[in-house]
Amino acid sequence: MSDTAADTSSESAAATDGAADANGAIRVRRALISVSDKTGVADFGKALAALGVEILSTGGTATALRDAGVEVTDVAEFTGQEEILDGRVKTLHPRLHAALLARRDEAEHMDVLAAEAIEPIDLVAVNLYPFEQTVANDDVDPRTAIENIDIGGPTMIRAAAKNHEGVAVVVKPEAYDAVCAELEESGGEISATTRHWLANEAFAQTARYDAAISRWFSTSYEDFPEHLAVAYEKVLDLSYGENPHQRAALYSEAGARTHILSRVQKLHGKALSFNNVLDLDAARSLCADFEAPACVIVKHNNPCGVAIGATLAEAHRKARACDPMSAYGGVLAFNRPIDKEVAEELHATFVEVVIAPGYDDEGLAIMQQKEPIRILGEEEPRRTPPGERDYKKVLGGVLIQELDDRPDLRESMEAISQTKPTEAQWDDMLFAWTVCRRVRSNAIVIAKDGATLGIGAGQMSRVDSVRLAVEKCRDARGDDAAALLAGSALASDAYFPFADGPELGIQAGVTAVIQPGGSIRDDEVVAACDALGVAMVFTHHRHFRH
Repeated sequence: MSDTAADTSSESAAATDGAADANGAIRVRRALISVSDKTGVADFGKALAALGVEILSTGGTATALRDAGVEVTDVAEFTGQEEILDGRVKTLHPRLHAALLARRDEAEHMDVLAAEAIEPIDLVAVNLYPFEQTVANDDVDPRTAIENIDIGGPTMIRAAAKNHEGVAVVVKPEAYDAVCAELEESGGEISATTRHWLANEAFAQTARYDAAISRWFSTSYEDFPEHLAVAYEKVLDLSYGENPHQRAALYSEAGARTHILSRVQKLHGKALSFNNVLDLDAARSLCADFEAPACVIVKHNNPCGVAIGATLAEAHRKARACDPMSAYGGVLAFNRPIDKEVAEELHATFVEVVIAPGYDDEGLAIMQQKEPIRILGEEEPRRTPPGERDYKKVLGGVLIQELDDRPDLRESMEAISQTKPTEAQWDDMLFAWTVCRRVRSNAIVIAKDGATLGIGAGQMSRVDSVRLAVEKCRDARGDDAAALLAGSALASDAYFPFADGPELGIQAGVTAVIQPGGSIRDDEVVAACDALGVAMVFTHHRHFRH
């Protein structure tokens, strides 16, 4: 055998040392680190160097590592090619990708590496240019956005993840400690199980990245693009789904500025369930519509009591009085901090979830006496991001629509009846209308003095919803119902197809009706109100919630 052949054979044998052992573990001898987010990278590099790992790096990452005292080999030295095109091309090189993609258990692959004097890379730590953060700024310059599309990073991540049988790929700084701990415990080896999990994280990361780029490009063309790429990240495992035998989790849209539990702190209680989160979303959305101290009680994704008051305690009492039976076990949202008075009232009944922008110490201590109650603190109000869409899952697909969250202004409404509403009636109608647009259709809300008296939700017939709203008030208030209903306002989320709906409410004491209008029998409906001296307002906007 010639000296050259012997040298080649020796290099091949050395390279094959990177193959997985009988247990699937590989020894990490060489790592490439190139990160945009430098969080924890210095300590990560130090830990690898302490294990005798040779470190390759690029640009700012190499500088950060050297500043931390870590010896680094430039990628340019490894590839024999300096970066070009203002850094657009620095890791896109056959030598580097051969070092990542060569199968360690394939003799032919390892012979090629030996012949080309390419040393395998066993670990890659890469995170990407901050494209999502860049385009989160609405007035971002398109050229700036384009330059924050990473090319080399995703390519290295995908190559390493594809070849995870021989390479570990780390895409999140949060994983550094766990990877280092495993390497230290095993004497520099990383298991097949860990590499597989890291590869899963890597492909999820590049999918999310590409989805964000695709969404940004598509907004230049249309609101509802031909192809919609959306990535989601798990926020929380839930205790169960709609029913106890169903598993469930909450996911947020990757890159979204906010989600239902962002800036929310869990202060006490059991784990949240699927239904808790749905009801919490409904309660928070409606509560955010009010400026005055407000309480919203939701049950089965519908408000069953809503009120505003001079104090939070007053708002809570008025809201609970609407339907105390349904309020039992409800989800409650408040827009003011909870004090001792409100806490004592909440403690006196069964409540599933409470969310408020704060709690005084005494009030929180009172509420925490009950173990199951879930107490959530809203650290800051979360507004709906511009361009948010409403998604509804159907078999094999999804329905997407614009969010119905724009307020209806009084200036755009029309007092259509001969009897014009008083200011007090306007207040009652606008309050009822605010609540009604958050109730499942067919929706009817009867209200007075800043509180709901009866809510009819989800009925197939609108007149049945009116009947239900009236009956709810009578059931809850007994002999006081007639006096409360007298002079009340009624809101309907869509037009009345016949006069029977308003007439049923008027018979119960309603003196003002607010509805979208638009029926072919509007004249008959308005005439019925005129005949009884009842004010009617058209909003000219429907608010179905299926």
